[in-house]
Amino acid sequence: METNNSFGQKPLTTDDGKTASILSYFGIFFWLIAYFAMHKDKKTELGSYQLRQTLLFAIVSTLLYIVIGIVLGILIATTGVVAFVYLTYIVYIALFVVWIIGLLGAINGEKKPIPFIGEKAQTLFPNI
Repeated sequence: METNNSFGQKPLTTDDGKTASILSYFGIFFWLIAYFAMHKDKKTELGSYQLRQTLLFAIVSTLLYIVIGIVLGILIATTGVVAFVYLTYIVYIALFVVWIIGLLGAINGEKKPIPFIGEKAQTLFPNI
């Protein structure tokens, strides 16, 4: 049970999951640190929300990189047109923009879904 200090405020003992939320956006290694070291024993609503989003974002990003690599390799090998590489930049820029939107939400302490996958992440990983 927390007690109020002499000013009637609760002591600041937690950041309500904000640090774990922000850390999880910097790759799977930091996601693991955020989950196991900061979130698992002290679950917060914001931390859970952001960890779900970043986990699905990491999975989708990795799958996109693999699929694009395979498709691009096949296209270049069969057509010889190297210009297809420029099309991948559009996907990479879109992923970066989505990542920035999610990171800004975490920095601001908001439970704002990232575009395309944010809502789905909440239903796919309910135990986080």
